[in-house]
Amino acid sequence: MPDERVYPEDVAGEFPRPPTEFTDREDREIEVRAWREHHDADSEAFEALVEMYVDFDPADRAQGVPPVGETRVRDWLENLLEQDGFDVLAWHGEDVVGHGTLVPDDETTFELAIFVHQDYQGAGIGTELIEALLGYGQEHGAEYVWLTVERWNRPAVALYEKVGFETASAESFEMEMAIRLS
Repeated sequence: MPDERVYPEDVAGEFPRPPTEFTDREDREIEVRAWREHHDADSEAFEALVEMYVDFDPADRAQGVPPVGETRVRDWLENLLEQDGFDVLAWHGEDVVGHGTLVPDDETTFELAIFVHQDYQGAGIGTELIEALLGYGQEHGAEYVWLTVERWNRPAVALYEKVGFETASAESFEMEMAIRLS
C-alpha cells in the first residue's frame, strides 16, 4: 500500500466508463464525459466549468473548495486540470452541472472530490458522476481512492457508502473514507 491510510481488503467491482448518459430523477438528460479526452483549458468546456463554479453556492463549499470568485476559480481549475489526475464532467445540454476529480497522491493513489451544482443536487447525478469517475480511474490504473467528508454531511456519506467507500478513520469532525479499485 502506497501510504499510511487504511483501505478495504476487498476490491470494488467494475464501474462504468465515461462517456455515460442517463436521465436524472428530475427527468433531465445528463451526459458524463471525461475531461482529458474532450477538452482543454482554452475550450468552451472550460468556460462552462468555470461558470458552474462561479455560480456555486458558497454554503455548499467543503474544506475551502471550490474557491469563491472567478479569478480564484480559474486559477484553481487550471492547476487542478494540469495534474496527472482524472476529471469527469456532468453535462445538461451545454451546461456543466457537476464535476468529479481524482487528484493524484502518487501513481496509484488518489483523493476524490465531487461537486454538483445546487440546482441539480438530489437527482442522482452525484452517484452517476462518482461511478463514472471511479470507472475512468480503474481504466487508467488508479488502485486506491480516499476522501474526507464532514461527518454531519449524511447525504454525502450515504452516497459514498452506496458506491462502495468504507470508513477508514473517524477521529475528528471529518471522516476519511476509502475504496480499493484493483
